[in-house]
Amino acid sequence: MGKTFLLAPDSFKESMTAKEVCEAMEIGIRRAMKDAKCIHVPMADGGEGTVQSLVDATNGTIIAKEVTGPLGTPVLAQYGILGDGKTGVIEMASASGIHYVTKETKNPLVTTTYGTGELIRECIKQGITEIILGIGGSATNDGGTGMAAALGYQFLDENGKELPLGGGYLDRLARIDSSHVIPELKDIRILVASDVTNPLCGEHGASAVFGPQKGATPEMVEILDHNLRHYSTVVKEQLGKDVLNVPGAGAAGGLGAGLLAFTNSTMKKGIEIVIEYTNLKEQMKQADYCFTGEGGIDFQTKFGKAPYGVAQAAKSVSKDIKVIALAGNIGQDVEVLYDEGFDAIFGIVPGAATIDTLLEQGRENVIRTSESIARLLK
Repeated sequence: MGKTFLLAPDSFKESMTAKEVCEAMEIGIRRAMKDAKCIHVPMADGGEGTVQSLVDATNGTIIAKEVTGPLGTPVLAQYGILGDGKTGVIEMASASGIHYVTKETKNPLVTTTYGTGELIRECIKQGITEIILGIGGSATNDGGTGMAAALGYQFLDENGKELPLGGGYLDRLARIDSSHVIPELKDIRILVASDVTNPLCGEHGASAVFGPQKGATPEMVEILDHNLRHYSTVVKEQLGKDVLNVPGAGAAGGLGAGLLAFTNSTMKKGIEIVIEYTNLKEQMKQADYCFTGEGGIDFQTKFGKAPYGVAQAAKSVSKDIKVIALAGNIGQDVEVLYDEGFDAIFGIVPGAATIDTLLEQGRENVIRTSESIARLLK
């Protein structure tokens, strides 16, 4: 009777999607064990690649949509609908990500999450009742007000005039008008995938910690932090929601706070959401071996990265399932992972080469390494 391998890698960034890694692993395993059974469960941790992995794992679909980018110009974003037809999956970076701004154009006083709100609205239009929203990689610092504006909230100054988009204007906020909010929003559940625990304001807040990488000077950081604090006061007074110090409120320039204030949202670690929606633990029950991995593995992997979540899931199902990780790059202090559910970690790189060559050869290297491991297991 052939052995069963559960293949649950993350993507190898710039080289292969998680689904492609699964396929390469299976080719290698089957070269050594022709009768092996391979179950593919492409993984992600809530960051880049989450839409692709969840769509691939559930036989869903990816839809492209033109939305408002962080600088107010149109961008082509994507979102996914999972195989159940009821769950949408969005990466906020697809609409409002830092890759849409350059060194010259990045300005967190004006960048907006409006496009992320448009993607949420699009999901609602498609009859989606639940949305998984990954909120890493933003170019924004607007507290999620752009996202909320796209859903019908109005942010008004003391003269009843709508504020311009961006975190630089929130000091003028006097009133939040919710009379034009799309009615379906109240019935939508949003699961926010975030591994960031920063509060909205202060030295560990959105502006101070993440503002500089989005182009904020020390003066801008002060302005943005002050504005978000004022905004949170207005939210508390008018909506009765205290979002200032909630862990994760500062994620994506305060989008975490905006989601908690204006939508029916729950925050959770990205890998936990992916494990739940791919039904990983149920599928793991058939496995003798589990292969996982990603582009780089080191001591930080245990802080919520996909391979760590997979290893933990495997051992929670059965201590007998051997967890084997493959990585393009094995980094510092990787041995700490042997106490975290990993049985073996293999580098796939065969020898010295340029990074571009290694990215190109990722597939062959995964195939060859998987075959070697399978021969050893045989």
